[in-house]
Amino acid sequence: MRKAIQIAREATATGDVPVGAVVMNSLGEIVGTGNNRREVDNDPTAHAEIVALRAAAKMVGNWRLDNHTLVVTLEPCAMCAGAISQSRIKTVVFGAWDEKAGAVGSVWDVLRDPRSPFRVEVVAGVMAEECAGLLMEFFEQFRK
Repeated sequence: MRKAIQIAREATATGDVPVGAVVMNSLGEIVGTGNNRREVDNDPTAHAEIVALRAAAKMVGNWRLDNHTLVVTLEPCAMCAGAISQSRIKTVVFGAWDEKAGAVGSVWDVLRDPRSPFRVEVVAGVMAEECAGLLMEFFEQFRK
């Protein structure tokens, strides 16, 4: 999570919301990273999770990321939860809860819905205060 937080901080330089993501293989090696890039790329799909999943798939040479773990500073939204499921990620670890748009337990629970064809293990609230603090600082500055 510390690496994801470091990556999240990089997003603020472009005016993007500070969310960072890391994909690790079964050995714990980082195979993909991403931060929010919606503002800099003018891309509504450029969430940190999507950017990290794309980088990981390219690095491993396969879109199937079985036995990989995604670590992200903010609870994934519905779009990202769908991409996580489709990528076959084994485990998602996230920091702060997203009470407005979270899709891994807050508003929806896409990844653990019994109707979902793929099961994803979820570990929530890791370094939640620090992850939430990044977002609060960003939005305080944004509102000024």
